[in-house]
Amino acid sequence: MTPECKTTPTRATTPAGDRLRTALELAAAGLPPLPLRRGKVPFGNCRACAGRPPACGGRPNMKDPGPCQCPAVCHAWAAATTDPAVITSPAWAPAWRQAVAVAYHPGGAGLTVVDLDSPAAVAWARETLPATRTVATTRGEHWIYRGAMQSANSVRPSVDIKSRMAYARWIGPGNGAMADLPPAVRSLVMREEATPARARVASSSPQRATWDRTVATGCRHTERYVLTGLARGLTKVRSHAETGAGSQAFGVARFLGAQHAQCPGPCDLDGIREDIVAAAVSVGVPEAYARRAVANGFGAILGSAT
Repeated sequence: MTPECKTTPTRATTPAGDRLRTALELAAAGLPPLPLRRGKVPFGNCRACAGRPPACGGRPNMKDPGPCQCPAVCHAWAAATTDPAVITSPAWAPAWRQAVAVAYHPGGAGLTVVDLDSPAAVAWARETLPATRTVATTRGEHWIYRGAMQSANSVRPSVDIKSRMAYARWIGPGNGAMADLPPAVRSLVMREEATPARARVASSSPQRATWDRTVATGCRHTERYVLTGLARGLTKVRSHAETGAGSQAFGVARFLGAQHAQCPGPCDLDGIREDIVAAAVSVGVPEAYARRAVANGFGAILGSAT
C-alpha cells in the first residue's frame, strides 16, 4: 500500500463486480489481493491442492510461493497476486462471485500490519509504537508500517502481526503518513521466540515424552529411522538457544510430519510433538508459543493447523 492508494473501502454488501474492481486497484497500487469467502477467510484449496500429498506440489513451509502453479485461489495468502490476468481469470471468477470481502498479502507489498483487536490494544499501541498510517476496524485498528517481517499471532493480548505468511482484510486506505517498521514491532516476535533460558523454565513440560513403537502400530518406518530423525531434529531446535528456536520447532515438526504423511497410522505423533515442544522450551521458548509452532508445523503437512 502506497500513501497515494485511495481505494474505496470494500464491504460485505458490495456487489461482486466492485470487489473485483477493488482487487484490481489494489494490485495496481502494488498490494497483492485475494478474495475472502463467508466468515472473511480465504477460499479452500481445490481438490488437487488439498490432497495428501498435494498433486500441485504444495507450498512447502509456506515461506515462499513454492512449486504450486495451480490457477485457482489456493493456499490462502500465497495465492495473492498483482497480476491482473490471474485476478480476472476464469479460475478466479467463481471465488469473486462468492466473495464477501477482499484481503491482501502485506508481506508481498513490503508492509507489516499490527492488528489491534481491542480498545486496550489500541491504547497500548498509542503509548508504545511510533505513529503511522491507521485503519479503523470493527473492534480496533490496523497500524501499517513500511517493511516486512515474520508474522505471529497473540504477541500481546489482542495483538497480531500480519506480514509475511499472512493476509489482512482490506477495509480502506486509512489515515496518516506511513512510517518505517520500528524495532519495537520486530521485538514483539523476537522476544516471544528468544526468551533467555533460565535455570528452570516455569512453563516447561514436567517430563519429556518419547516416541513409543508399541503405540505407533501403523507406522511404516523402523524404530531406528524414526528415532534418528527425531534426535537430529531436537538437536537442531536446541542449537538455537539465543534466537529462532520457535521457527526451528515449526520446521522440524513439518519435516517429521512429512515423513509420516503416507503411513496408515497411528504413528504416535503425539509423542514426537511433545519431544519437539520440550526441546524448544528447554532453550527458553514459552510453552504456549512452542506448542503453537509445532501444531502449525504438523498442520502444514497433515492438516488441522492451529
